[in-house]
Amino acid sequence: MELTDIFNALGEDGFRALLRTISISRLKTYKLYEAMKARAHLPKLNVQGLKRVTPRFWQRIQEGDQDLATDLSQAVLVGNFDLMIDVLNFLGVPHEDGFFDKDLKAGEILTEGWQEKAFDEFKEKYPEPLLLFYLNHLSWEVTEDKPLFIPAGAE
Repeated sequence: MELTDIFNALGEDGFRALLRTISISRLKTYKLYEAMKARAHLPKLNVQGLKRVTPRFWQRIQEGDQDLATDLSQAVLVGNFDLMIDVLNFLGVPHEDGFFDKDLKAGEILTEGWQEKAFDEFKEKYPEPLLLFYLNHLSWEVTEDKPLFIPAGAE
């Protein structure tokens, strides 16, 4: 599974919803603002500009632009620490404010069915595209077997 696969699985509407969770102020705080501004080819990155470039981003994701997928992933994640912390706490993954050790042996913690359990736990609290993105991104980041997670009954 590639990062672009995660975005593509959300569909265009889910992708749009996911990009609406990006926080411009958090991009500035975590020094991602300039990179995203350059990626978007905008003189100033704001909510309106991000909305305007979303169709172009979607096209590039569909074409397999992994660099864009990486930058968008970071932008989404820094804007959604509350979700990350909730999910990691629920799963028992050791972390510091949503950040975990990259050498973490997640296979010992994330046992079979962990994504479904986390999805069921948080599907009422967080928007589905955001939750699905994070569960798949977490799998992509820390597990060797990276099948795309699509909950039962989802289209």
